Order: sequence, then C-alpha cells, then structure tokens
Amino acid sequence: MAFESGGWISLDDFRHVALDAVGSTNSECLARARQGDPGNLWVTAIRQTGGRGRRGRAWFSEPGNLYASLLLIEPAPVEYLHSLPLAVAVAVHRAIRQVMPPGSAPVEIKWPNDILIDGKKTCGILLEGESLPDGRRALVIGCGINIAVQPDEGLYPVTSLANEGASVSPDELFARLFLTMAKTLQVWDRGAGIATTIEQWRAAARGIGETITVNLPDRSLSGRFAGIDEAGRLVLDTGNGMTQAIAAGDVFFG
Repeated sequence: MAFESGGWISLDDFRHVALDAVGSTNSECLARARQGDPGNLWVTAIRQTGGRGRRGRAWFSEPGNLYASLLLIEPAPVEYLHSLPLAVAVAVHRAIRQVMPPGSAPVEIKWPNDILIDGKKTCGILLEGESLPDGRRALVIGCGINIAVQPDEGLYPVTSLANEGASVSPDELFARLFLTMAKTLQVWDRGAGIATTIEQWRAAARGIGETITVNLPDRSLSGRFAGIDEAGRLVLDTGNGMTQAIAAGDVFFG
C-alpha cells in the first residue's frame, strides 16, 4: 500500500484521534472545527450513541464496526465540492475491496456513495458542512462500515464484511481507509482531478445500463441508469430520448 506524496495533500498531513464512545464522529469533528482545528483530522470511535445517516436517519452504531469521520477545512472551491462524494466513495470502495477474500461477491458503489457487497449495503457515507465563525468552511466525511454486526433491517438489503467472508478488525480496516482516502483525495486534487475520479467511480459502479427507481422527497422516477454527468449527478433515461439529471435521491434496482 505504497503512497506517493505530492499534490495538494500528502499522507503526513493527516492526524487521527481514537475515541471510545461518542455521540457522533461527524459531530465531534464539527465541534473541533469550531474550536479552531486546522483540519485533515480523522476521528474514530468504538461506538456512537447518536450516529446518523442521510436525511437525519439513525445509524446503527454498535461496537465491532468502523465509525470514522474526516474533517477537512476549505477542501475545494464551492463549485467543485459536488464531486467530493464520488472521490470518497472510490476511497471507501478500495479499502473494502482490499480486505475481501478471493472469490468473494463483487464490491460495488451505489450512487452516489453507498458501498454494496453482492447487492447489499455494507457502508454508508454522510458528508456534512458548515461555515465557521472565522469565515472558513468545514466539511466532514463520515463513514460507517458494517464489519462484525449489522442492523436488522433498513431501506435496502444490508450485510456486513463478516457475513461476506472477510475477517478484519475495525483498526485494520481504518488503516487501509486512511491510506486509500489520502491517495484518492490527492488524485481528486480539490476538484481539479474530477475527470479521473469520475472514471474510477464509473469502473466500480453498480447498475449502469439497468432499470432503476429513484425516490425523491416528493416523488419516484423510474428509467434506465445512463450513468453520471460531469457534475456527479445521476443521469436517468426516462424514455423517448428524454434524460433527467438528479442531484440527490435513493436508488433502487430492478
């Protein structure tokens, strides 16, 4: 797992704080940002008492899994931040693939940044940001990866790395994520490397060319998953030569 330094960020720029129990690793990062932390800080926890997913959903956070958040300060110009979730998904996908045994089920990315094993969700990623009192912009990348345990149910079929044959500890998986995230962010290069990042994302994507349903806050849309555009939005072919670009939504296959 060699890492070549250079570009806007290097492996040595990152720090790590390991906690036992915390309300939310994302909230902990944001609290430290408000206190003046310079960023490039990873916070991990054995368990979370208030873990959350997208749209305020509770996130299953019992011991045995990986709960990790990365604080970035001013990670890119605002017009390029839309591509960051794609880079994050590539990094997490690579870390999980590294620990899967030979012959295991495929590891894929479900738009925009869920990680699936054999079509079942094993990871959720939540990006949150806020403007700080000193005018800087803080952005937090939260990653929850089911390693040993998983919730009983969810919006989507779920699994864990253990269920899929991987034997890895949270600490080992985090060490791999620490490296893959640094490498991927270096390639992303504050948004300047988005073309390469999109190529990497597409190579790992689930369902391009398939029929999907996208649940939006106010309606559901169905069509063929035509891919993603250069802004990272899902492109849905709704028929009759019509396409629609979707910035956020829950994707279901079949």
